[in-house]
Amino acid sequence: MKIDIAMETKKNLVILSGAGMSAESGIRTFRDTNGLWEEYPVEAVATPEGYVRDPALVTRFYNERRQQLTTVEPNKGHTILGELEKYFNVTIITQNVDNLHERGGSTHVIHLHGELTKVTSSRDPYNPAFVRELHPGEFDVKIGDLAADGTQLRPFIVWFGEAVPKIEEAMTAVEKADIFVIIGTSMNVYPAAGLLHYVPATAKVYLIDPHEVAVKSNRPIEVIKLGASEGMAALCLLLGVK
Repeated sequence: MKIDIAMETKKNLVILSGAGMSAESGIRTFRDTNGLWEEYPVEAVATPEGYVRDPALVTRFYNERRQQLTTVEPNKGHTILGELEKYFNVTIITQNVDNLHERGGSTHVIHLHGELTKVTSSRDPYNPAFVRELHPGEFDVKIGDLAADGTQLRPFIVWFGEAVPKIEEAMTAVEKADIFVIIGTSMNVYPAAGLLHYVPATAKVYLIDPHEVAVKSNRPIEVIKLGASEGMAALCLLLGVK
């Protein structure tokens, strides 16, 4: 990959990615037809109340999600984003909890909704002292596995009804964007969908998605109606990168 245009300083390229980004790699989405919510009610596996009610079910659900990570690979869209760090200051803000962006080569990823490969304290889940990265051999968490504070290990996931700790960091990144790209997200989940309002008026905005996306904004948005991999390849041409 090379760039045709000379840049004295790298521009800030900020990406907002959603489930469609990982779907091409085989990660099951939650909201689409045959999505995970059809098998597991959101209230049961993605809320603090569901965890209190049945921690074994929630633990098993996220164990299954982790095991799926061992069967998939980053797609071309992920690897292109990694390569673009040669030419831009790339910040990825993702609603996804998988690690495919990192495995694709991206080094600055803000996970709004947590990280599947990490576990934490049930009592104090967002205290960095209790967050721990799991290696693949540790993906099968059991009831009785404890965090450093003595409480049951819970998934390091931001559940419905919980605050999004990384949203201010994401807002700061978006406010500095020269180019803002939305990939594979319905723009219906807040606060992530509201990040578009923080994009500078001078920034160019692109949306990559094979489906129609109802974006609540009057600003000009260039739509690339393709999936993540083909869409990222098309975006590179628009950005002068080959």
